[in-house]
Amino acid sequence: MSDPAPPPSLDALGTPLAWAGADGCIAGCNPAFARWLGVSVRRLLGRPLAALEVQGEALAHFLARDERDSLRLNRLALAVPGEAPRFAEGWMSRRDDGGWLLEAHPVDEFPGLDPTALPSALSAALKGLAHELRNPLAGLKGAAQLLARRAAQRDASERELIELIGSEIERLNGLLDQLLSPAPAAPHAELNIHAALERVLRLAESEAGWAVRLQRDYDPSIPEFHGDADRLTQAVWNLVRNAIQAGAGNITLRTRVEHGVRIAEQLHTLALRLEIADDGRGVPEELAEHLFLPLVSGRAEGTGLGLALAQQVAREHRGTLTYRSRPGHTVFTLLLPIVSGAAAEEAPRDV
Repeated sequence: MSDPAPPPSLDALGTPLAWAGADGCIAGCNPAFARWLGVSVRRLLGRPLAALEVQGEALAHFLARDERDSLRLNRLALAVPGEAPRFAEGWMSRRDDGGWLLEAHPVDEFPGLDPTALPSALSAALKGLAHELRNPLAGLKGAAQLLARRAAQRDASERELIELIGSEIERLNGLLDQLLSPAPAAPHAELNIHAALERVLRLAESEAGWAVRLQRDYDPSIPEFHGDADRLTQAVWNLVRNAIQAGAGNITLRTRVEHGVRIAEQLHTLALRLEIADDGRGVPEELAEHLFLPLVSGRAEGTGLGLALAQQVAREHRGTLTYRSRPGHTVFTLLLPIVSGAAAEEAPRDV
């Protein structure tokens, strides 16, 4: 059995976390997990992780799979014998040592609230927030349009910044529309990846100013391909912003064409390799195994959602997101198949 003592970063997390060895038995958990189940850590050690699930067999099914990625588990009911079940939305992921990590987000922490009602309550709250955000966004849009008219005779860089404000407001409005009236994901369309990267660089320049040197290393031979330009922009911007917040002084966006690449067991004739390289502090060693899980962050003020979203965008494009890191040199790599036309429409998307 592995050492049950969690790394300090996990020990301090309020999110309940438990991990199992390759045999599927609990090797450790953080204090939040034990408190949530209402038992001691010692009482959990050595128990089969799947045996904690009192309704359904989602954990058992996942443990039986040779899966390296994370999996969302909906309305997970967990308990030890003799205790009342606790309900959570969960994530399971395979660890590099062959074991598993379970991350539970409790939905039964609100007295008198039926756990099954939480998703609808959360949806209502998000819709209310989206509705309230419309008014200030409308004001910002009007101000940007007024500035655009006044700047018509000014220099091109000033007009470009105003256009950037307008486009970001439109993107926020689109996100609010999705919260208020959820709709299927928009169909992919032909996009120029370098145009999306230029948009990211303008956002980075606006946030970091002269504190960060932004460099381009583009392969001009990369063709247009099917994808969602807004989603890819958001994913890359999350990665660049993480680099800025990690104290990077230099950030490089690098694109290359790869031939005959295998992605998720499927061979692709052509693929895009997009690298975001920086010289910041790097990924903390204690977070390396859990980096792409939601709500895991190396910063006290961080949400831990940016990398999870970037990984999801990679999946939506049938690609992968990986990284390598040491202090002073971190590289996140998006590997995406380049497909267009009928081939893109026929290929299934992971959503």
